[in-house]
Amino acid sequence: MTEQVTALDLPPQEPLPEDIAVYFGKCQDKLGMIPNVLLAHAFDAEKLRAFSGMYNDLMLAPSGLTKAEREMIAVAVSAQNACVYCLTAHGAALRQLTGDPALAETLAQNWRVAPVSARQRAMLGFAVKLTNDPAAMGEEDRAALRAAGFSDREIWDISAVAAFYNMSNRLAAAVEMRPNPEYHAMAR
Repeated sequence: MTEQVTALDLPPQEPLPEDIAVYFGKCQDKLGMIPNVLLAHAFDAEKLRAFSGMYNDLMLAPSGLTKAEREMIAVAVSAQNACVYCLTAHGAALRQLTGDPALAETLAQNWRVAPVSARQRAMLGFAVKLTNDPAAMGEEDRAALRAAGFSDREIWDISAVAAFYNMSNRLAAAVEMRPNPEYHAMAR
């Protein structure tokens, strides 16, 4: 935890609260590292808990969207925002979930030509439009998702995941968040 993970001088709180130290230990055991996004938030335990809570709810909790579909949204949105941190981290997660490195890279380069289902293409189109032109969102966009087979709850989840990554991408860009080097080699 000695390498600076953002362009700001905000070192992790010392000592870390017990729950956060336990959480970081679980990350280390499961991933072999503590993601820099967590270290970046660790200067303020409440901010880290809020960020982690929202992430865990959106990306890991039960949903009509698969974990891979949520990662697809993270990658497509992050590509629109040119977020180096999230493209690197969520590209790795998508490679791990799907076992398909080409899919993650294609989504990062041009989601429109990625080998995904028509349902997933509609989902990604909605997320990208929400990213690029939120004021233009309308009933026709939700209707297109319904026609592709998404429930209203799943439309909420698509919207929430896209919105979370738009926020996260902007924060990562503002503070020049650096991806963990380990992400680059994962699941290749």
